Amino acid sequence: MKEDLVFNISSSFKLGPVLGSGAYGTVCMALHKPTGIKVAIKRIDPFDKPLSCLRTLREIQLLQKFRHHENIVTMHDIQKPPNYDEFNEVYIIQEYVDTDLYHVIQKQVLGDEYFQYFVYQILRGLKMIHSANVIHRDLKPSNILVDHECTLRICDFGLARLAISPQEQRKNNLISILTEYVATRWYRAPEIMLSHSQYTFAIDVWSVGCILAEMFTGVPLFPGRNHIQQLELIFQLLGTPQTPDDWLAIELKRASDFVKMRMPECKPVDLDVWFNSHPQKIKRYGYTPINPEGLDLLKRMLTFDPRKRITVDEALCHPYLLLYHQPEDEPTTTPFDVSEFPYDSCKDDISISEMKLSLYLEIISFHARA
Repeated sequence: MKEDLVFNISSSFKLGPVLGSGAYGTVCMALHKPTGIKVAIKRIDPFDKPLSCLRTLREIQLLQKFRHHENIVTMHDIQKPPNYDEFNEVYIIQEYVDTDLYHVIQKQVLGDEYFQYFVYQILRGLKMIHSANVIHRDLKPSNILVDHECTLRICDFGLARLAISPQEQRKNNLISILTEYVATRWYRAPEIMLSHSQYTFAIDVWSVGCILAEMFTGVPLFPGRNHIQQLELIFQLLGTPQTPDDWLAIELKRASDFVKMRMPECKPVDLDVWFNSHPQKIKRYGYTPINPEGLDLLKRMLTFDPRKRITVDEALCHPYLLLYHQPEDEPTTTPFDVSEFPYDSCKDDISISEMKLSLYLEIISFHARA
């Protein structure tokens, strides 16, 4: 742990090594001394700007909703602040999970049965998330935790948002040409970069497609250095829009004009040939062909037009996942209402003091319900 980073946590925990650190916070392994259970403690300093407070509040609300799902990380507790004046950090105590999918892909050579099991579990978790009317918006291998039994758990809900109507999104000024999106670029759906008027559940499905492709080859599918190159890589593989119907997928004229003027025209490649002849795939797995049903699911996930992209429910029914699909064991929940996230519609007008009070009250309420 960094010497200048202090975890002001209960004496019930013995701190271990730092597991990860970023702009949003630092995660440290710890031992819960009364039970001997390992946990992960996420330390967040949200009070430098309102948006950080909002993300923290949103993550706490969502983790409470999903806390009993096997494929979503479990939040055990939130440290209760001594009082409002001394409320300077947020500590979320989560289950400790051995590793993440990024490290599994980097270090392990796995067979197709693992790819099937992993993508099934991601979709099973997404089914719960989407049933709550929530879009995760930042799915990537490092946000998929993996335990020693190969059970996956989706984590990091700081960028998640409710799926709201196009009218609400326009009212909230969520559209701008080639908008910069804070989620990891390599797993972004093209409609995000082309300022689609409605961010739908389909953006999460695109991310799962990118993750599945990475499992097939061992390397990221679209490692763009910036959002322009990101689009270029997507079009080089899938082709630029060809028909009038294809162009309808880009709703804003400014965005479609940008593609026509700045992007070289590309024809779609044969994805079966492209993946099976990929140098990194051959280096890792040899010349054994990729399961054609897996490639079919991948192509449906990486459909450029979000209106035509396969849904989570449809993907769960795909033949590639037949071995694992059990509709009676794929739980859902009640959807959130927009009123449960009142700050999302006025995030540009809220103050840090308002958000700090809301966050404090949410944590106090959590302990009252516990």
